[in-house]
Amino acid sequence: MPTPHEIFAQMPAAVADQLFSFLQEKERPLYQTTLDTLAKQRKLRTIFVERKPRPERHAWMREALGKKVNESVGAHLLQIWLVGAHAALLCDFLDGLGIAHDANGTIEALPPAPAKADLAKAIEPLFTKHDPGVVAVYLHAFQALDDQGWATLAELLAEDPRMKLAA
Repeated sequence: MPTPHEIFAQMPAAVADQLFSFLQEKERPLYQTTLDTLAKQRKLRTIFVERKPRPERHAWMREALGKKVNESVGAHLLQIWLVGAHAALLCDFLDGLGIAHDANGTIEALPPAPAKADLAKAIEPLFTKHDPGVVAVYLHAFQALDDQGWATLAELLAEDPRMKLAA
């Protein structure tokens, strides 16, 4: 089961750019705090990172968040981005499994793992309705952000090539 820092390390560049662009536009204080934190870790002044062209800055941020030291920062950013920018994806996934959720696609407690066939059936339409790269990141994050995860989801993540993260 990949951890949040491993998700960032393997995340496609286009998906990482979506994530950082969302944070920059909708969660500006969080984006700035993340830049400050990552720059200080590397003993850089934040302005040095801010002056990089946006694609270069986002690639730098993705690479920095792909390090184990940034595990908790990466987990937080994934949660904020997925709930803030992709609530429809979260809701579609949970609806497909018949799991009650709020309007943002969040749940109180993770229910027991569904059968592998039911899980595959719920995931299939996500790839046609949503960006496949975002779906793959979401499924890995869903698995990683819970202590236990679902064994059936772990199997599907390992078997289905569409669910692979490829930087």
